[in-house]
Amino acid sequence: MRTKPLLLAAVLAIALGALIHTLSGAGGMARHTSPAAARLPGEGDLPPFGGATGWLNSPPLDAAALRGKVVVVEFWTYTCINWLRTLPYVRAWAAKYRDQGLVVIGVHAPEFEFEKDSGNVRQAVGEIGIDYPVAIDSDHAVWRAFDNHYWPALYFVDARGRIRHHQFGEGEYGRSERIIQALLAEAGHQGIGRELVSVEGRGAEAAADERSLRSPETYVGYERALNFASPGDAVADGPHVYSVPARLMLNHWALLGDWTMGGQATRLNRAGGRIAYRFHARDLHLVMSPPAPGKSVRFRVLIDGRAPGAAHGIDVDAQGNGMMAEPRMYQLIRQPKPIADRLFEIEFLDPGVAAYVFTFG
Repeated sequence: MRTKPLLLAAVLAIALGALIHTLSGAGGMARHTSPAAARLPGEGDLPPFGGATGWLNSPPLDAAALRGKVVVVEFWTYTCINWLRTLPYVRAWAAKYRDQGLVVIGVHAPEFEFEKDSGNVRQAVGEIGIDYPVAIDSDHAVWRAFDNHYWPALYFVDARGRIRHHQFGEGEYGRSERIIQALLAEAGHQGIGRELVSVEGRGAEAAADERSLRSPETYVGYERALNFASPGDAVADGPHVYSVPARLMLNHWALLGDWTMGGQATRLNRAGGRIAYRFHARDLHLVMSPPAPGKSVRFRVLIDGRAPGAAHGIDVDAQGNGMMAEPRMYQLIRQPKPIADRLFEIEFLDPGVAAYVFTFG
């Protein structure tokens, strides 16, 4: 689960306590509340979306227009692997409960500079298959209004506009759907049922292989870089020729060739540069961007010095060849069992690529 840089807010578990039925309507008639929804405490009113810089799949929405609807607000950024693995569930909930009063709103709050480009977000929304409303939050105004700190984050809002639950990070999908069902029943919708969606994430959306996952998210820019192993110190914001040590320890990485290490990303100055990383996981991903819109960069992937073969990811062929033409996360390795420590290498045949972060699954 990614956290907003420099914000180290702890996740507070929700204390579930019984709430008395509230009185509403003329004559003080008791309002019916389902037993499940009655155990969900209020967490404040739905904050405004007025700070959004644009909307996709919908005209602008606000709390008044959403009153009477059950709402799930989802904070995401399109290169985040943790969010991608939640997407099959959120997409399925949006489709299943749309006609029963549920509105899912995705708030795209960028992590990297290129994710602030609304054209990149629009392209990602189309390619990933998101058809529910998306608020583009390039200035993080909506993020701040919610006092949010995480990708992904889900906020569950009842028909009266009150946040009743939140979920930070992956998991708890069954519980989250039960909460949606309870809030819909509380709002008076009939025939909600108790059956849960059945989904199977494909490609990068597949659930992580937690048993074999021993490599952490690793940033390549100097602001958050860890375990950098090229001999000598990294040179910040200036060109430098790096080399790879004879052996890398697990979860250490190194550069080969002429690179400029920036705060968010490291950019290749001359063709032929490499990044090496010793990892232990089923999947290896790398967030990358091309040197300019419309430009592409050819690359070749090796695992333990050989073409990946059956271990290639969806963005690489069995010989390890790939093409990077748009800024996004690339799945480079999905290895079959047995999972073991492997030496990953990516060589770029053209200059200008910017590498941001390794993620694993």
